[in-house]
Amino acid sequence: MLTKLLNVSLLLLASSACFIARADISQALQHEARTDANKLRDTARKPEQTLTFFEVTPQSTVVEIWPGSGWYTEVLAPLLAEQGKLYAAHFSDKFSLLPADYMQKGRADYSAKLAAHPVYKNVTVTEFAPLAGIDIAPPASADVVLSIRNQFYIFDGETSLKHALANFYRALKPGGVLGVVAPRLPDHLLDTNWKESGYVPEQLWLDLAKQAGFSFEARSDMLLNPQDSADHPAGIWSLPPTLAGGEKDKARYIAIGEVNQMVLKFRKPAN
Repeated sequence: MLTKLLNVSLLLLASSACFIARADISQALQHEARTDANKLRDTARKPEQTLTFFEVTPQSTVVEIWPGSGWYTEVLAPLLAEQGKLYAAHFSDKFSLLPADYMQKGRADYSAKLAAHPVYKNVTVTEFAPLAGIDIAPPASADVVLSIRNQFYIFDGETSLKHALANFYRALKPGGVLGVVAPRLPDHLLDTNWKESGYVPEQLWLDLAKQAGFSFEARSDMLLNPQDSADHPAGIWSLPPTLAGGEKDKARYIAIGEVNQMVLKFRKPAN
């Protein structure tokens, strides 16, 4: 009887903590530093549900992999400003498989964003390259590593993904969470060119994460888009917000919506 009561109490405490964290994330989504254009994508990207699923709290130490223009940084920085820590692992000049001017502009634009508002003053910018030995954060320091909407496979296939997973594993504390949001390839397209399309099968992430030492914990269907056939001339970049085809078929791609995404939670074993 005592054990049963203890289990119920622990469940209630966990539920309460989850509710409090979600309320904090909701508040961060309303922060003045967020741009209106980014807020418009909340419906498609579901940041509140995603960060809650990955166990991000105001006290977390988080590593954001390739933050790009800072879409998630706009949420994470105010959320973690007082009690947590944010490492932003941006592009590195040690990575030769992305155009240098693209990386330099991305870093410069991101730095300008961080300098534009005091909420970003405690963000520590590090670097990440799938094929270079760079620490994204001090070893065993992170509660959560977030890889959201990144495509590592397009560079050097499984080698890139294996290197990335090893780096994420090294940065996480024992018991830490790796949160992955990535374009999901349907099973009937397994014989297509994944490097060109940007889509990869969910099983690839599951297999390689296990090889890297992670335990698979949960998946969520929150970002699946059944309207996305995953068969487009420019792959994932055909869809919004990129719309690589320009005006050609623009209305059709906007109607499809953002890319079909898998949401996977892995954990570094506590022991």
